[in-house]
Amino acid sequence: MIEPFKMGYTAIGGLGVFILGMKYLSDSLQMLSGGLIRKAISSVTTNRFLAVLVGLFVTTFVQSSSITTVMVVGLTNAGLMQLTQAIGVILGANIGTTITGWILAVKVGKYGLLLIAIGVFPMLFSKNERISASSKILVALGLIFFGLEIMSGAFKPLRSDEGFMSLMLSLDAQSLLSILGCVAIGCMMTMIIQSSSAMLGITIALATTGAIPLYTAVALVMGENIGTTITAQFAAIGGSTASRRAAMAHSVFNLLGVFIIISFFSSYVGMIEKIVPGSASFTNAEGNHPYIAAHIAMAHTFFNVTATLVMLPFLNQLAQLVTKMVPDKQKAGKGSFKYIGAPGTIPVAMGLSMIFEELKRMQKLVHKALRHSGSFLQRSLKGRDRFYRKVTSLEDETDVIQHEITTFTVTLMQAGNASNEQSDRAYGYIRAADELESIADYAASLCSYMKRLDKYELDYSEDGWDDLISFHREVFAFFTHVCKAFNNAETSNTREIYDEASRLNDLADRIRTAHLGRMKDGSCGALPALTFSDMAVALRRIKNHTVNLHEALFSEPSSGT
Repeated sequence: MIEPFKMGYTAIGGLGVFILGMKYLSDSLQMLSGGLIRKAISSVTTNRFLAVLVGLFVTTFVQSSSITTVMVVGLTNAGLMQLTQAIGVILGANIGTTITGWILAVKVGKYGLLLIAIGVFPMLFSKNERISASSKILVALGLIFFGLEIMSGAFKPLRSDEGFMSLMLSLDAQSLLSILGCVAIGCMMTMIIQSSSAMLGITIALATTGAIPLYTAVALVMGENIGTTITAQFAAIGGSTASRRAAMAHSVFNLLGVFIIISFFSSYVGMIEKIVPGSASFTNAEGNHPYIAAHIAMAHTFFNVTATLVMLPFLNQLAQLVTKMVPDKQKAGKGSFKYIGAPGTIPVAMGLSMIFEELKRMQKLVHKALRHSGSFLQRSLKGRDRFYRKVTSLEDETDVIQHEITTFTVTLMQAGNASNEQSDRAYGYIRAADELESIADYAASLCSYMKRLDKYELDYSEDGWDDLISFHREVFAFFTHVCKAFNNAETSNTREIYDEASRLNDLADRIRTAHLGRMKDGSCGALPALTFSDMAVALRRIKNHTVNLHEALFSEPSSGT
């Protein structure tokens, strides 16, 4: 006899244990991945195959396609990823999420508590972060298997309940209407739970106990593929046109794939039954179906892999379709850092990867500001004022980005469980954003000093101009060299950076001595001399902040330069 209340709280409790295990697994895999996730995201180019592999890799590590697609929508919204790149990563994420089905198909549910027992003490008491993270994987797998076992136990009475079985007869996925009904249920439940992995766990638990047949389970999984796209749609609300197009591409792809499968559903499930060893309907002595989980996992994997391979040659056409579906409302402008969703919904490793990508964008803006300030120093250049306007505009933009990076990073660290290494990196990113913003400020200051010269019709001697322009060129080259680290290019070690900074200090001292000499012999007036000194100091400060930027990126102690 079914006790609804007991079955309800047991099933929900088992689902809670299952979801907790998935979260632990995601956190520990991210911690062990180190900088691999950031490097993977940074490697996404126009190569569609590489984009798919990145989506597969990242989703495997975070164990959630929803998290990956939200991250992709965020990067697209911030202008850090093109639409075709985003679609490629999303297709890869669809494949990556099928790993969960195979984890659940491993019939080690009865060993769940054993895995927890083995891993819990090293996880709690080990001071070595890698040992702790590795042990957390064991605990996570134990919780996943134990949660699935609890849910299976809760659902067992359903297979003998006449009311439930009569409902399942109407949802046996043997007719088009019945298939559509199962797809709709799977879709709605996934939207409510906000996790296709959790819904997949419920489906496998129901199927394993014999409460639902294979056809119904596969139809539910198809619905879950549609339901999981709602997370990206929510993330894109209020975002840029590009981010809404990326979310729409996810929905269109999954909807199209599911409807194609529905057109030959019976043949598809029959093929899965032939591919996977063991009969899905086989019942063991305990009344369970031990092989059906592997059939469900294969149906999920085959669908996503095949759909991705078929769609890959048509990425541009898919991008054109969603471009028509989500037209531009207005010309998009360059805005501030537009991260998507509350930082608490984003894993720390993902959030840090997004921050680093935004730092790269900020560095490019500062690089432009420094270059334009050098152009503004050229007295004979026509139309110099446009460089002044460019520098001040770039300086305003870096102010906003620096503020939002800091706010986002602090909130991310407060909301997530960050390792010591991740906390250090987050602090380094905040400091790097501050140093970049300071460099942009001094680039703008250089231009304002030049405006002072123009306003009062002041001038330097030829030697003075040569010294100033030469010093700017050296400082700009130093900044460019240090910023190679943003693109994973080879960069000098810290000792070499300090040696170069020391050389620039000596150069600044020589320029200052020559400047004092020009003041004494009367070749430089008082007000021009003061302005020259201000400009030389600004360049020296840019050099100092560049050294600090290197330290921030590599967590080196301050050198005091």
